[in-house]
This record gives sequence, structure tokens and C-alpha cells, in this order.
Amino acid sequence: MSGTGRYVHFQFFKSSFQSWESLFGEAAAFAEGIGPERLIGISHSEDENSGVVTVWYWSDEPRPEQV
Repeated sequence: MSGTGRYVHFQFFKSSFQSWESLFGEAAAFAEGIGPERLIGISHSEDENSGVVTVWYWSDEPRPEQV
């Protein structure tokens, strides 16, 4: 997206011990903090008793390089 100033970012919340309600609550609080104009969506999955909730959002800053 060169030149547009819009980059997709994500924040995930993962736990084997927290309830789904707790994980969703953390993700909802994060999403409220970034605001509806930046929110793309929220997804969730489960793998071997670990819950994962991911918040996808827009940012004007590029993502840091993955090592």
C-alpha cells in the first residue's frame, strides 16, 4: 500500500486458562480503544484448548519488520 498511509495491523489475545468471555472482553476493550473508524474486524479460533481472539485494524504506521 505504498503512498496510501494505511496499513493493516493486528493484536491477538491467547489463553489456555481464561474463559472465552474474558478473552472477548480483552479484545473488545482493545477495539474500543482504537475506535470504530480504525477497526477492520475481530476473529477467533481454538486450537488444542487454547482460545485466540484477533483484532484487525488500520494504522498510519507500517508494521515493524518481523524477525
